[in-house]
Amino acid sequence: MSLFWRVFVINAVVLVGAVLLLIFTPATVSGEVRVVEILVLGGGVTAALAVNLVLMRRAFGPLERLARLMRRVDPLRPGRRVDAEGTLPEVADLAHAFNDMLERLELERRESGRRAVAAQEDERRRVARELHDEVGQTLTGVVLQLEALARRAPPELREGVLALQESARGGVEEVRGIARGLRPEALDEFGLRPALVALASGFAERAGLRVRRRLDGELPALSHETELVIYRVAQESLTNVVRHAAAREVEFVLEGHGTAVVLCVRDDGCGLDGASAGAWGGIRGMSERAMLVGGRLNIEPVSPHGTEVRLEVPVT
Repeated sequence: MSLFWRVFVINAVVLVGAVLLLIFTPATVSGEVRVVEILVLGGGVTAALAVNLVLMRRAFGPLERLARLMRRVDPLRPGRRVDAEGTLPEVADLAHAFNDMLERLELERRESGRRAVAAQEDERRRVARELHDEVGQTLTGVVLQLEALARRAPPELREGVLALQESARGGVEEVRGIARGLRPEALDEFGLRPALVALASGFAERAGLRVRRRLDGELPALSHETELVIYRVAQESLTNVVRHAAAREVEFVLEGHGTAVVLCVRDDGCGLDGASAGAWGGIRGMSERAMLVGGRLNIEPVSPHGTEVRLEVPVT
């Protein structure tokens, strides 16, 4: 029965029941309404309203459950759908329409996200190339000129020139490090596992962290897009650990689990509480990157303290 006819029948039953009670009970209303008659009428109206309320609640219950299910759907966790089995036709139609809308939104979001990420990676590649070829080469030339100048400089100036040369050499290394972070050459040339090894080693050296790595040597074949997502999530996770966690040790794990590849970055820092949640940058970006390849990202506190970033990516 449709919702319209169900509501109509409920109200008709209540009205007909009230009329039958007036017909077959000794209840009467005199010209001058007495207190007993007012109490009887009030009790009858109250009973009719109560019955109507109960029946209407049962009729509209599926709509309320559907609304609660809709509110629990998270756009950053694609694939969840509203179950419409065993409900009213109108509720089932709404659920199917909502599921179709989710399907279209997820498809459009994945496509637009892929285009945005591709454009971002192209821009990173261009900036990294210019840093390496232009700025890096210029600073390298400055280092060589300072080296030649130091050999010809008088003794009282040689120490200052050498210090300037070391500063320029440090600038060259910084530029190269930025370029490597913008576009990981190891990922393009050697694959995911060597790139993650280089990433973890670089963070351990620069930040003074103890990084315990456990990377499976036999991983299933992954697309380049999936490898890039795993690398960027690992990079962002380690960056957040260095900037916000005040950690001393990080566990860095990449392993295959049946039909999925799991990346786990766990630290022993101060944790991701309400006060520091806003300080952790890039969380939404990591979630959206994971969504582009059908993955799932979870960020949770660990006992007794610390934070775990877990990325699970299906193998297609």
